[in-house]
Amino acid sequence: MNSCLYECRVMHARFAPKAHRFDYRIFLFALDLDELDMLHRKLRLFSHGWRNLYSFRDDDFLPTHERVFNGRGRPLGAPPGFAVGPAEPPDQSLKSRVVGHLASHGIDLTGGRVILVTLPRILGYLFNPVSFYFCYDHRGAPLAALAEVTNTFKEMKPYMLGPETRRDGVFSLRVPKHFYVSPFSEVDVAFDFKLRTPGERLSVQIDDYVGAARTLTSTLTGPREPLTDGRLAWFTLKYPLLTLRIIGLIHWHAFQLWLKNVPWFAKSARGADQRDLYRPHASIASAPAPLSGIKPTLVSTSHKA
Repeated sequence: MNSCLYECRVMHARFAPKAHRFDYRIFLFALDLDELDMLHRKLRLFSHGWRNLYSFRDDDFLPTHERVFNGRGRPLGAPPGFAVGPAEPPDQSLKSRVVGHLASHGIDLTGGRVILVTLPRILGYLFNPVSFYFCYDHRGAPLAALAEVTNTFKEMKPYMLGPETRRDGVFSLRVPKHFYVSPFSEVDVAFDFKLRTPGERLSVQIDDYVGAARTLTSTLTGPREPLTDGRLAWFTLKYPLLTLRIIGLIHWHAFQLWLKNVPWFAKSARGADQRDLYRPHASIASAPAPLSGIKPTLVSTSHKA
């Protein structure tokens, strides 16, 4: 089967305005979305749509069937909290939503497959700072990638890396984030994605840029492991309550940055500049409309890794 696990090292290093670095170990699922039902039948510790130690629910990911806040095509003078209506029927599977989302960007995934690198719910609790969708055409060639970023307010925003961004086996894209990820980073800082198609190893990197200056780097690397009940049992003992540990580490290191007097700002401070996101928090739901006409909200440039 195509599905597997990756045992990874996560590293974050902040360069400005003050240095801060940490790393930790985790494991991630790499799930072929066409194999979810087979995995549900084969594995005792993993379920698709049912409660289990590890449970995967389609609605936990890529909610393009919901209303998008400050989305593309928001008209001039729209009222506070304006959101574009659903683009797809609410009963579609996650694979169908991925196919539809790519189609909205002019990418045909008919007959292709999608590998989602993420964590499912662990004892019912879900949190993924970022999930990665690697999309392959009907011949098995890498076609596109998505990075779905989730903040601690449970807001979600997907970033598209199309065929034009892939060079030398890496999907590379620098794009304004227009999203509140950390109180210690402005919402218009640029994300710089470098996503290598996973194989025997997983290797991804996301950097923050303010102008030409790199202010933060994050890497996720590790070897492939088989997706079996035995390996899941071992990783459960080795990395207990992983999703809770991740959210705990985020708050712990935020506290350390606060102790270092790193400047921070409230989520509600620039609500109108937080765009193209799903499940908006109440703090920005009444943000005033931006003073711009109908235009795409992401201006991206691809470059070599």
